[in-house]
Parts: sequence; structure tokens; C-alpha cells
Amino acid sequence: MTPDPRISAPSALRNRGPILEVLQRVLPATGLVLEVASGTGEHVTYFAEHLSGLTFQPTEPDAERRASIDAWTHELLNVRPSIPLDAAGPWPDMQLDAVICINMIHISPWDATLGLLAGASKNLRPGGVLMLYGPYLQRGVTTAEGNIAFDADLRARNPLWGLREVETVAEKAAENGFVAPEIVTMPANNLTLLFSKPA
Repeated sequence: MTPDPRISAPSALRNRGPILEVLQRVLPATGLVLEVASGTGEHVTYFAEHLSGLTFQPTEPDAERRASIDAWTHELLNVRPSIPLDAAGPWPDMQLDAVICINMIHISPWDATLGLLAGASKNLRPGGVLMLYGPYLQRGVTTAEGNIAFDADLRARNPLWGLREVETVAEKAAENGFVAPEIVTMPANNLTLLFSKPA
């Protein structure tokens, strides 16, 4: 019997509902959505099931996780086979209506965030949306104790990781042509940052 390649992440099951509510509000009814760092594939599966007018392109640099993504999504006609993409590296040329990225920025080097912003800016159509979800720091806002401990743990595991400041991400996004983000408070001390590319 062939082993099931599907991987499951408890956090994806917890946060997919609240994230979907935001996406339902901001995404167009039709178009192409690129997910950066799709992980297990559970998010893109859930979103594609509920946003059937959109086509989703999952990406993931890890081959084992790409196998999981494709196993989760193989029956969904609006999800393309996953492709390898290093956010910090060169991006293929695409015409995208939205880019979504969930829980990557704090567990990757800063170069990955810079590459994400540049790649999204280059490939998004005018009026396109860039959605970033995860834990962040905010200047002048008290950080939850759980996020402080999480940040310390991340930096102990890899000095290049850690929670980023919303303001720093927004400054770099502005350098790539995005307008100031809408900030949506999410459960479990997370935020969604919504950037738009001027039409």
C-alpha cells in the first residue's frame, strides 16, 4: 500500500476559517491567485473549495511538502499542480490577481520577505492584492507574552528568523509600489496585512 503523502498541520486547521473570511472580502470573484510557501497544502485546499471562481497556484520549495499539496488538491479543478519557488530567488513571469503568504515571514530569512514583496509587485496586475498573515510586532503596541516567547524561540533556533515589525514590512512594500496596508486583527495574536497595487 502506497503511503499517504498528505501532511497535516494543526495550526492550518485552526486559522483557515478566519483567513478565508478576509479573503472572501478582498479577493476578486475570478482570477489567478499565487500562494507562496503553501506548506502542507491544507490552506489552499480549503480556500479553493470555498472560492471556486478563482484559480490557485500553490508553491513550495520543499519536495515532500509539494507532494502533500498535490495529494490534498488533486481532485480540485481550480488548483494547479504545485511548483517550486524560493521567495528570495527569481520568480517566473506570471500575471496574478492576488498573492497570499501565510506564516512564512517569521520563519524565513529577511531576504525571503524582500523577495516576496519584489516578486509580488512585479507579477501582480494593477489593483492586485498581496495578503500576508502571521504574528508581527508593531511599534507602540504591547506585544503579547506568547509572541515575545515565540520570537525568542525562533531566534534561538535560527538567528535569521523572528517576528518582523509591521512598519518595516510596510516600508519595504512601499518601496515596491504598494500602498499602506490595511491591518486586520486575527485570532491568537496574529495579523493579516493587506497590500494593494495601485490600479
